[in-house]
Amino acid sequence: MNIQVNTSEQTSRLWNTRYGLMTAVKADTPAARSLQLYGEWAEQEINLLSGLIQDGQSVMEFGGEYGAHALWLARAVGEKGQVHVAEPRRIPFQQLCANIAINQLTNVYTHLNWLGRSTGPSSLASLPHNATLKHAQDEIVNITTVDGLGLEALHLLKINVPGSLLELLAGATETIRKHRPFLYYRLAGIEQVEAEIQAIKDLGYRCWSHVPYLYNADNHAEQTSNIFPGCVHQNVIASPVEGRFELERRYEL
Repeated sequence: MNIQVNTSEQTSRLWNTRYGLMTAVKADTPAARSLQLYGEWAEQEINLLSGLIQDGQSVMEFGGEYGAHALWLARAVGEKGQVHVAEPRRIPFQQLCANIAINQLTNVYTHLNWLGRSTGPSSLASLPHNATLKHAQDEIVNITTVDGLGLEALHLLKINVPGSLLELLAGATETIRKHRPFLYYRLAGIEQVEAEIQAIKDLGYRCWSHVPYLYNADNHAEQTSNIFPGCVHQNVIASPVEGRFELERRYEL
């Protein structure tokens, strides 16, 4: 169900989603289409992470996706926790901030940055990513490192941009060494997957496969039409070996 808000020159849509009100300039990405039609995005990812996040913890997301999961994360960590979301592109960043603001989420911190191994400006087209950003408008974005953010705590690092993992990890070694967060990320193409898994294991982590469907039959809007037939995310959940974490009924990589 949409709430129609009339302005003097155009109609702006606010979508009632599972975790709050959201909007986007254009519903031209899978995440935006899902939020508009189903009132949620990649809910099966949240189902997995809900067993890992606790009140008062701190989490970091790379790739804003309009704040779809940040809205839930803000609830999960509570007022004493922190949610950091890095989104490097100007318009998606503005949409992320708008959705955070209209839901009055004071525990969410947004960063207009690409997370990599170095710092400074760069063309978006020159940065490592796969088809997720293939059709994004090229622009100059600011690169920073996870280590450079100086996070006082980190319990989950969630990476939504496939292909960015290796560069991001190179700039996050001190943060991962100090805080030992869970890692949850989307795999890149088959050419890079072996290197990604090995990089995670070299940090002293165990890895499990997670393949969530994009369509959730129990979606918030109770829509029975599936606009993502057979579509899944190829994800990995990783835990420090010293944590003795076990993920039952999942394939360990």
